[in-house]
Amino acid sequence: MKELRIRILVGVFAVAGVLSWAGARLWDSLGTLPSVPVAAPIVLGAIAAVLLATALSLRSRLKAQRERVPGAKGVDPMMAARALLFGQASALVAALVSGMYGGAGLFLATERSDVPARGDQALYAGLAVVAGIAVIAAAVFLQRVCRLPEDQDDDHPPAATA
Repeated sequence: MKELRIRILVGVFAVAGVLSWAGARLWDSLGTLPSVPVAAPIVLGAIAAVLLATALSLRSRLKAQRERVPGAKGVDPMMAARALLFGQASALVAALVSGMYGGAGLFLATERSDVPARGDQALYAGLAVVAGIAVIAAAVFLQRVCRLPEDQDDDHPPAATA
């Protein structure tokens, strides 16, 4: 499985943010802008917590397995691959969603911020961006945990992530 690069996530975040800001500007000129759901940062925070718990669990199990601790529960390679796939998908979606909320939040904070409801929406969007960044950080940490050790043999290329 190929490693997910940070610059890809930053690019997705930036493009989504610019498009979202432009879309929010256009939508606001045509009518009322849809609101940012209060549940957005909560859901993203829950996903970040699940990813972090998975990464910490896998890290401790892999460490116990490497150190040959008696009675250590091994890590099923398919389970690690599924966790890694979940983490990478979550990171991509979080970059997209965070960019969208970031662009909309930037528009709400800079344009007509005197309206109290817009200030609340900008706060929810900002919290969603922070929670999305937490998802990305947890996913990258999970990816690092699932990385296979480098091969010492010169005849074979280095191993990829699990």
